[in-house]
Amino acid sequence: MPAPTTEIEPIEAQSLKKLSLKSLKRSLELFSPVHGQFPPPDPEAKQIRLSHKMKVAFGGVEPVVSQPPRQPDRINEQPGPSNALALAAPEGSKSTQKGATESAIVVGPTLLRPILPKGLNYTGSSGKSTTIIPANVSSYQRNLSTAALMERIPSRWPRPEWHAPWKNYRVIQGHLGWVRSVAFDPSNEWFCTGSADRTIKIWDVATGVLKLTLTGHIEQVRGLAVSNRHTYMFSAGDDKQVKCWDLEQNKVIRSYHGHLSGVYCLALHPTLDVLLTGGRDSVCRVWDIRTKMQIFALSGHDNTVCSVFTRPTDPQVVTGSHDTTIKFWDLRYGKTMSTLTHHKKSVRAMTLHPKENAFASASADNTKKFSLPKGEFCHNMLSQQKTIINAMAVNEDGVMVTGGDNGSIWFWDWKSGHSFQQSETIVQPGSLESEAGIYAACYDNTGSRLVTCEADKTIKMWKEDENATPETHPINFKPPKEIRRF
Repeated sequence: MPAPTTEIEPIEAQSLKKLSLKSLKRSLELFSPVHGQFPPPDPEAKQIRLSHKMKVAFGGVEPVVSQPPRQPDRINEQPGPSNALALAAPEGSKSTQKGATESAIVVGPTLLRPILPKGLNYTGSSGKSTTIIPANVSSYQRNLSTAALMERIPSRWPRPEWHAPWKNYRVIQGHLGWVRSVAFDPSNEWFCTGSADRTIKIWDVATGVLKLTLTGHIEQVRGLAVSNRHTYMFSAGDDKQVKCWDLEQNKVIRSYHGHLSGVYCLALHPTLDVLLTGGRDSVCRVWDIRTKMQIFALSGHDNTVCSVFTRPTDPQVVTGSHDTTIKFWDLRYGKTMSTLTHHKKSVRAMTLHPKENAFASASADNTKKFSLPKGEFCHNMLSQQKTIINAMAVNEDGVMVTGGDNGSIWFWDWKSGHSFQQSETIVQPGSLESEAGIYAACYDNTGSRLVTCEADKTIKMWKEDENATPETHPINFKPPKEIRRF
């Protein structure tokens, strides 16, 4: 037998405005029975509200308990050590002379004891100072006096060391194309440069005279390194070739085949007979110098490997890439140890500090410093060069140099990240202004001479200004207000 059906009353459709008005009417009936006037003020609630506001605003301020005036026969008595400072009211106010301290306020303990003007006396216990400010002084004056006594926290950022500014003292011409790479001889007598004219030229450091020209590459020479263990020089270029030159015979004795595209960077291991090259095939290849065999292909980057350096201890290989990452490699297994993703643009240049366990990397967004061996981020350099940085180098004195695509050369203090000199290179006559790019930079073995390779086909040599002093070239340094954590 079916259950009896109950008829459901139809719900009246009401507009949103009508429903909100009904809700408002219900609220008024609940909380405000008299619609025409406000409810009378509640003195107890007002008192609670005011006392809470006063406690929040003036929690460290206490009224001074009035003390009876000192007797004249106690003048010879030595007062105890005290650091409290009583600030006098403006001259001409009569009310301050009688019972002014009854309504004075005491600003909480300060750590510094200020020098008092004449007529101000100390009160309070020893060890901490207490500042007494009369109540009839205006709030503006009271804030000024409190701020003057407040302890200022010094910046924890290291102050930069003074370095003499660097000046260009020699311009060497001879290449017929962009100069793309540079390397110094371990004896510090000569240096070599590779160019887009497909030649390698060897120059005398002292005089800047051309000593030798080597030909053999069929594209521009992008990487150079001179061995400190053998009489060998290594070169790499856009022609996919990596060559080993015997400097006793001045000819190529080995070639290392394996790169699938142009080779952009090259580095020699400091203690092993191992050569590292990185290129457009996104791989850093590890070669045995003697047997010409490829030991590892360090694959993991998603784009061109454009910078590499090596060190004797782990991580022995560090690479920077156009995929904005820096990778640490384990040379025993050919595997990635860690990846740094701090940069947002291509990491085109890196440099290892000759003394500290730290390195710096440069990209168009920022120049960053990292510690080794873990790769912990230290800090950014304090200003941005705002250009593509192709070259960077640092010497033992802590002077780091970065060279940009627009011809800007910035010199930095390594410890603090302060840029103490910002100069622009001057293109040689006959070159376009757009050819003021810097592609390579390298210090000599003493760190007192700098060589830059430029897009106007010249090589420029720099040294410190001997006549500069801290008085003639003071440090214009302001510590950063906020420190970025990445």
